[in-house]
Amino acid sequence: MSNDGHPPTGDGSAASTLRILAFGTYQADTHPRVRALIEGLRELGHEVIEVNEPLGLSTAERVAMLRRFWRLPALGVRIAHRWARLIRRGRRAVREAARRGQPVDAVLVGYLAHFDVRLARRVFRDQLILLDHLIFAANTATDRGQKSPVINRALQRLDHRAMSAADVIVVDTAEHRDRVPEELRARAVVCPVGADASWFRAGAAAAPPDLAATGELRVVFYGLYTPLQGAEVIGSALRLLADQPIRATMIGSGQDLPRARRLAGAGARAEWIDWVPADQLPAVVADHHVALGIFGTSDKARNVVPNKVYQSAAAGCAIVTSDTAPQRRALAGQVELVDPGSPEQLAAALRRLQSDPQLLASRRRQAAALAAREFSAAAAAQPLAARVDEILRRPATPGAMITCG
Repeated sequence: MSNDGHPPTGDGSAASTLRILAFGTYQADTHPRVRALIEGLRELGHEVIEVNEPLGLSTAERVAMLRRFWRLPALGVRIAHRWARLIRRGRRAVREAARRGQPVDAVLVGYLAHFDVRLARRVFRDQLILLDHLIFAANTATDRGQKSPVINRALQRLDHRAMSAADVIVVDTAEHRDRVPEELRARAVVCPVGADASWFRAGAAAAPPDLAATGELRVVFYGLYTPLQGAEVIGSALRLLADQPIRATMIGSGQDLPRARRLAGAGARAEWIDWVPADQLPAVVADHHVALGIFGTSDKARNVVPNKVYQSAAAGCAIVTSDTAPQRRALAGQVELVDPGSPEQLAAALRRLQSDPQLLASRRRQAAALAAREFSAAAAAQPLAARVDEILRRPATPGAMITCG
């Protein structure tokens, strides 16, 4: 045993069971990042109590409201209703945990958490507040076409106020950590998005058609059709592949979908699907040989490793995505990387995989092995658990707790 009574870990550091309250209006079915964190914390042996009142708005709808400020009152009414329930349930959960002699150690606020984190700071004044800051509002709005300097500055202030309310700021890449203001950067911890268990189960059960037998490569894309995704690049690549035995399943909707379809052309070997239920998506993806990542050229596109890359690797797909610093760092040597914005390179990578069944099989094995080693929910949550444990072990400093101004 260590001096403080905690069992030692294999690397000699102390480990303890944490009790985390997952709190907010997050939507784990459509925003799987928080689901992976919660699942990962539990897999690591920690207790997670969920107090969740989903807001019922997609990322696109929330960003649209932030861009169209006259719609904010409607958002305010919806938030107020959810918050009233969150406050009651959250306080009750903390009281019950304390009565059991197992007080809550920290409150994890799931994204999109720009408003929820400030509520958490006010309601749980004596608790460690963990902000799942997967997206920066200003950066995301710019990626989706926001050009007003006034609105952009307002969204930058919104980002700053959210981060200032947290004791720990959870980001997904080193590039996003560098976007945290310098005076707050010491609070940031990088946790990869990872994939929850449903994707690994789908990969284990999948049996896509044998390429050597059929000759047809099955490719899947899923997500919002935004500049981040590079949907127009995919559409142009599909046009280049119209005479090839490569069939694409294109799942999703968004601002760039009409242009992506026009660029693909009527002759593209593609099926366009608006939506697949979240509980069915892992199996649908796993039934393909190759999954597409992102191909955009925006600042945001160059700073992320998207959910779908982690998930599709867990599902056993070979991955083709853009050659950016964070993706190269996470994936290099295990996937096919192409220049951002290049439909020609994307088409060439898919032709290469279609014409070489051994290469395809190797890429699928490599992606699955990488996911098993590094993309599990437990692997994603480990840096956060370690940071919380570290903070809780520090000697108490009078006045150290953040207050919300």
